[in-house]
Amino acid sequence: MQANAIHPTYQAMIELGRAEKTIFLCRYLRDRGLQREINEGLNVVESWNRGVQIIFFGKGGDIPSNRRDEQELSVLCLRVLQAAMVYINTPMIQDQLIAPALADALTVEDKRGLTPLIWAHISPYGEIRLDMQSRLELAA
Repeated sequence: MQANAIHPTYQAMIELGRAEKTIFLCRYLRDRGLQREINEGLNVVESWNRGVQIIFFGKGGDIPSNRRDEQELSVLCLRVLQAAMVYINTPMIQDQLIAPALADALTVEDKRGLTPLIWAHISPYGEIRLDMQSRLELAA
C-alpha cells in the first residue's frame, strides 16, 4: 500500500463537503434574502472588530508578546473589556427604549439593528476612576 493513500471514508467526506459548499453557493447566488442576512452578519462582526481596536489600542491592536502566557493574558483582558462594554451599553440602550417617543419612532428594522456593540462614548486614553463602593446610575 502507498504511504500517501487516502482512506476512502475521508475521501467521501471531502466530496460531501464539496457538494455542500456548491449547494450553499448556488443558494447564496439565487437568494437575495440570504445575501442580505450574511451581509448584515458580516457588518456586525466588522463593527465589533472596529470596537475591539478602540478598547485594545496598544501597539495598534496587536498582541504585544510572543510568549504564550502573555498572549493568553492579553486576550483574556480583551474579553473582560468587551464584556464590560456590553454590560454597560445594554442598560443604557434599555433606558433609552423606555421613553415612549423613541419606542414609537423605531420600526421593527430599527429595533433589529440595535446592538450593545457601540463605543463612541468610550475614551481609551482617558483616566477612569473606579469606585467599588457605589453603583453606576444609568436611569434618570
